[in-house]
Amino acid sequence: MLLLVTAVVLVPVGVPVWRAFGPDRRTGAPGGALALLDAVVRALSSPAVRTWLTNSLLVTSVTVVVSIAVAAPAGYVVSRGRGRGVRGFALLIFGLQSLPILLFTVPLFVLFTSLGLNDTLPGVMVVYVGMSVAVATWMMSSHLDSIPVELEEATWIDGCSVLGGFLRVVLPNALPGVLSAAVYVFLLTWNDYWIALVFLRSEASYTLGLALAGPGSSPVIAVISMLPPLVVFGVLNRYFSVGGIGGALAGR
Repeated sequence: MLLLVTAVVLVPVGVPVWRAFGPDRRTGAPGGALALLDAVVRALSSPAVRTWLTNSLLVTSVTVVVSIAVAAPAGYVVSRGRGRGVRGFALLIFGLQSLPILLFTVPLFVLFTSLGLNDTLPGVMVVYVGMSVAVATWMMSSHLDSIPVELEEATWIDGCSVLGGFLRVVLPNALPGVLSAAVYVFLLTWNDYWIALVFLRSEASYTLGLALAGPGSSPVIAVISMLPPLVVFGVLNRYFSVGGIGGALAGR
């Protein structure tokens, strides 16, 4: 059953890849890996494609950095904090996470128009951070729950502050959780179409996902859009480990 569902889900991915590997219908040139590589190089030589790719990389990178910088300490507060204020904060995050982004699109569009943020990359960055930071906070909180608080208490006894213990002990041990949240934010931002469609108007501001629906799109551009997520996951995959702190409290 899972294989069947996976096959159905992969059909939209396989079609542009198959067309990109196939022979060129306009020129009649044969297909294959070398032909695809040549087509990718030719596509990247286009100023428009380079602009779209640069915009996507810039927006995604900034969103990931800002979201993780906010979600890591927020998740630490949710994981370690006690009291009504923390519980209320956690409930607020959960409530924001459950609301669809469509609910905020029109008010944000009106607000951004008055602020001059429509058709700008910083404008969509703000929306993407707002979309992803709640879920990233919950992901960080759930991972920080697995880190023994005794590790922090040992640093406090040695004279370290709460912030120092978080930065020196908790955050390094939470690296798999940080990377998981970062990959989530990366994929959410990179694959977005709706927000870019609403807030970006000029082609110079297009992201690659929005450009795929434009008149100049091609299967080769679709293949190019698949490469960064594959590279990111391929590079970070070995850092997704569990049990890294299993022996940290041995002998205590």
